[in-house]
Amino acid sequence: MDPIYGRIASNKRRTFFLFFLYALLFGGIGYLIGIYIGEPIAGIILAGVIFVILFLISYFSGQGVVTRMAGAREVSKKDEPYLYNTVEALSIAAGKPTPKVYVIETDVPNAFAAGRNPEHAVIAVTRGLLDRLDRQELEGVIAHEMAHINNYDVLLATVAIVLAGTIIFVSVMARRMMLFGGMRRGRQGGGKGQLIMIVILLVLAVLAPIFAQLLKFAISRQREYLADATAADFTGYPEGLASALEKITNQQVKDSPIDNQAIEGLYIVNPSLGARSSNRSSALFSSHPPADERVKRLRAM
Repeated sequence: MDPIYGRIASNKRRTFFLFFLYALLFGGIGYLIGIYIGEPIAGIILAGVIFVILFLISYFSGQGVVTRMAGAREVSKKDEPYLYNTVEALSIAAGKPTPKVYVIETDVPNAFAAGRNPEHAVIAVTRGLLDRLDRQELEGVIAHEMAHINNYDVLLATVAIVLAGTIIFVSVMARRMMLFGGMRRGRQGGGKGQLIMIVILLVLAVLAPIFAQLLKFAISRQREYLADATAADFTGYPEGLASALEKITNQQVKDSPIDNQAIEGLYIVNPSLGARSSNRSSALFSSHPPADERVKRLRAM
């Protein structure tokens, strides 16, 4: 078996496990809130229903939500022939339909892909990317995004973003409910067991967002290396993507128009970290692996 396809299979297994952890996190929050209100089963059922609804919304509407959040506009072959022809040629090389092409009008170079499958996918690039990269570098970036589409990474990343955001929202609401409701019940007298439950809920409500973010980052990070390797396989020229990553990483600007924490994991380089993405001390809390490590692996191929 081709080593790349072996890694794809391995990443799929890991992803299913990570989503199982997401489901457990949802279920745990629902169960404890259910105990708090006196209906533990109702809490689990509610959490399950929310999980399914969010998954379906992410699956069918995720790419539209992401492109609107990024401020991207769709372009045609007539509008951007150079970009469109590059995407079209690499789609043919990958044996997949040509995705819709979007442009984000900002000087900061970056790119991302979104969609639920190769038949319903988009690739978005910034104006800065088009202006700063040469042909081989642009091909490397587009091939990287095509790899994410072919490996179904974009669907998994979009769902992870929505689920993580919901866990954070639910946890904040639970924390507020515990603080106000718990203090009120405490004044009324609720017994030692009830106080212990309130403490457990508060701890979970504080830690759940952290766990959700770590799961989201893990899903994103483990797939960047695979997309890099697949892109090099598509183009037959790893140096193109390696050079592009160096340029893109060094030109990210914090608080730029694309610096959006909600979708940062979709971009080829984290817009909020920029050059700091090579700092290994922040790797655990980053949506991407260190840029220097990605470049090193590409140049070793």
